[in-house]
Amino acid sequence: MSLSKPTNIIYTGVAGTGKTYRLLQIAQQYTDYLPRINDKELLEQLLQELSWRNVVCLIFLDFKSKKQDLVKVPEIVNHEFFVNKAAQNARDKNLSNTAWSVLQMHTPTSSQTVSYKNRASQAYFDKDNSGAWYLLPESMDLLSDLAQQLAEFQQAQRENNSQNQEFRQQRFSMVSFHQAYGYEEFVEGIRPVIAPSDHTKNSSSQMSYSVQDGAFLKLCKRAANDPEQRYAMLIDEINRANVSRVFGELLSLIEPDKRAGMANAMTVNLAYSGRTFSVPANVDIYATMNTQDHSLAPLDMALRRRFRFIDCPPQPELLSVIYVNPVNSETGNSETVDPAETIDLAKILTGLNSRITQTLGAEAQLGHAFLWSVNTLEQLQTALIEQIIPQLAQAAGGQVTVLQYIFQDEQQPLNAQFIQDSQALIDNANNLASPNNSNPMFADQQSFFGQSMSNGSYKINADLINHTAEFAKPFVYQRLY
Repeated sequence: MSLSKPTNIIYTGVAGTGKTYRLLQIAQQYTDYLPRINDKELLEQLLQELSWRNVVCLIFLDFKSKKQDLVKVPEIVNHEFFVNKAAQNARDKNLSNTAWSVLQMHTPTSSQTVSYKNRASQAYFDKDNSGAWYLLPESMDLLSDLAQQLAEFQQAQRENNSQNQEFRQQRFSMVSFHQAYGYEEFVEGIRPVIAPSDHTKNSSSQMSYSVQDGAFLKLCKRAANDPEQRYAMLIDEINRANVSRVFGELLSLIEPDKRAGMANAMTVNLAYSGRTFSVPANVDIYATMNTQDHSLAPLDMALRRRFRFIDCPPQPELLSVIYVNPVNSETGNSETVDPAETIDLAKILTGLNSRITQTLGAEAQLGHAFLWSVNTLEQLQTALIEQIIPQLAQAAGGQVTVLQYIFQDEQQPLNAQFIQDSQALIDNANNLASPNNSNPMFADQQSFFGQSMSNGSYKINADLINHTAEFAKPFVYQRLY
């Protein structure tokens, strides 16, 4: 992928217009499919540039990923990382001394179990009374890059054991915003770290806290270390969270001209760690936004300065035609298919959206995804009952007159209406129950009152729910065109 100016795009549209699908397609552009390398080559790549200290830290992280916090020196020396690093350095003697030296050198001056004169400035390890070593909880934040390398190595090993002959390398991170999502998850925050209290097997756990990177910061670190490739942050439902709070001081830094290396580059000190940070120029940001969520309005101008907005309208032309007669469906020949036996989903969506726009506004339209997987009459009925009608009922506030207009029910007999007026049903039932109008169907209708879906004053026709009577015939749905 060629290096270019950073891209910030938000795909907007009503529900069901394929916005999330676009993100998944974009993710493929930031995925490399490479021939697999064997485990030995993977190890060489992992360890080649690492110091002995980092190799030992990597070994502790590997044990920790397998739920083992306490490690003895022989376990370190016999670990594949240690063995392979020694082989790279053509070492086969005094390996235990090397491990002991690294461990003791990087212990805190406050250690109660290690006495060592030439300590390094940064502590990573300590030893308990049983002679087992452990990583200091406060060192975990310093090892985030190593932890990422280990995770990628372990993933590559797992994929090597699969049948797939390609290695997939992802240069993106995808998150979904929600109301509780914040700066701490996206940029950085203080999170708990659980470790044994006295680092013995029988001890209880205690909790400490450290500053840890969020999803965006982790991606930016990877991008900064790989400037020749482009990376992408993919955000689904960006308007579900408080965007100003999630991005914090980074809201200015994501502007294309304020990225690292650009003409108006900006840096900030991060809120929790105080580290100096700028957003790499090779990080693109793509997001989706549901325009039906009116709570986004106050943030719209703040976002518009930093993002390009691309509208994703409903695409009814992508939908199929249902052939109710299975014989005709096999031929697929329009000349031999009776139009009366077909239901054109594109025309249904177009007709519904035309009337929705007239009554509820363009932002209440239905996306094509509501009917995307519909191939049979039964699937269409299910989509109407479980998705489309509830969605429109919420948008219309349950107003039966609006719903009946949308479904072309006003001039139809009661038994052919998609949406029925609850009061009209009661009046009709009372007439049927009168001495002059006995009807054996009354009992079934009374049962329907207690079981059917309802919202405000509307009810979904029981025959539609049961897939019977008028709603087993194509012409009822053709009425929606």
